[in-house]
Amino acid sequence: MIMEKERAEIVEYGKKMSTSGLCRGTSGNISIYDPETGYMAISPSGIGYFETTPEDVVVMDLHGNVVEGNRAPSSEHGLHTVIYENKPQARAVVHTHSPYCTTFAVLNQPLKAVHYVIGGAGVSEIPCAPYETFGTPALAKSVKNTIGDSKAVLLQNHGLVACGPKLSKAFGLAVNMEFVAEMQYRAMCVGEPTVLDDEKMAEAMERFKSYGQPAKGNEKKDGMGY
Repeated sequence: MIMEKERAEIVEYGKKMSTSGLCRGTSGNISIYDPETGYMAISPSGIGYFETTPEDVVVMDLHGNVVEGNRAPSSEHGLHTVIYENKPQARAVVHTHSPYCTTFAVLNQPLKAVHYVIGGAGVSEIPCAPYETFGTPALAKSVKNTIGDSKAVLLQNHGLVACGPKLSKAFGLAVNMEFVAEMQYRAMCVGEPTVLDDEKMAEAMERFKSYGQPAKGNEKKDGMGY
């Protein structure tokens, strides 16, 4: 079974995505990309995260062809593909329907720097891609045209997409963006949120480069200790 390790990791993080409340039911999807082979392992369509096995995870190329697997891949495989094609450092993508991020997606409003942790996405504001039907090339194009330098993007009336140099980092970014969205929502309920300016965010993002433990071997930090 090719990409065996990656397929097992997708199963593991699918369960984490469900138990953390980032997704409900069979919504959302996860992928890992191997640039050496050009293959992407992606969660299957319509199977619960606690029912998914590594064998259910589908291996595809970036042209939409199934390389290995007996299941239908996530309908959002084109969305994942466009991230890998346009983000050379991305090795994993997490797509969630987390409540607070989706709230701002429904409002068609960006996430703002109400907390410095937003800088983990490499920007001080998370944009919202215009609505397109799920699982379509039009949605993938909308993300491509909107995400810019960010490692995360809201999907209008839909959810969030986050990417990273490995799955744990993409998942962690999705968790942090949900935290930012919740803080923004709570602050808006009682007043006008204070948004950190570009100077303060630039300082915070510079500090992220030395956050956490030193990188091991050939690993490189990326953003918030990544």
